[in-house]
Amino acid sequence: MTTPTFLEPQFNATDVELVAEETLYQGFFSLRRLDYRHRQYQGGWSKLIQREVLFRGDAVGAVLYDPSHDLIGLVEQIRPGAIGAQPSPWCLEVVAGMVEEGESNEDVVWRELKEEADIVPRKVEYICEYMASPGGCDERLHVFCALADLQGLDGGVHGLDTEGEDIRLMVLPAAEVFENLYGGRFNNAATMIGLQWLQMNRARLRAE
Repeated sequence: MTTPTFLEPQFNATDVELVAEETLYQGFFSLRRLDYRHRQYQGGWSKLIQREVLFRGDAVGAVLYDPSHDLIGLVEQIRPGAIGAQPSPWCLEVVAGMVEEGESNEDVVWRELKEEADIVPRKVEYICEYMASPGGCDERLHVFCALADLQGLDGGVHGLDTEGEDIRLMVLPAAEVFENLYGGRFNNAATMIGLQWLQMNRARLRAE
């Protein structure tokens, strides 16, 4: 499929000059300061810009769906970035994890489904990729839909003790999820994207 001209960016990676890069913190994630300049729409180059960027790497998320019983599986766990947020720092999300060295995106889906939900899917379908917050973070997320039998699995607690995970699997009727899609409970982008895609493709998946 040919990309429409209006979707093609005017500039690319060769139109940015990275002048300096400094690691400010290295822990679970990396925080770096970048000094750069870039070409401008009206011609010439920008002045030197300095920004701090959080480097997280690629991540993968998978919404669980049982087309035979029209059930959706999501996981609930505490998230440090949501501490102090309303209604709760326990977020309802798609199964997700970081891509480790040597892994494909689909490898991560299978690994994380086993770790966070104790599920082996019968089929995995790719949805899309997106950048979480490119203004200050390099994280790129790859979203999938994983098909599996979810009957009787609601309320199971999973996760790796070595990573301090305490994760509850929630299995919900699809109609109930979609009725409450914009009520604030599904408050992160990967989950919203996965559920919106599932809403559009639900009939096809059930027919197949």
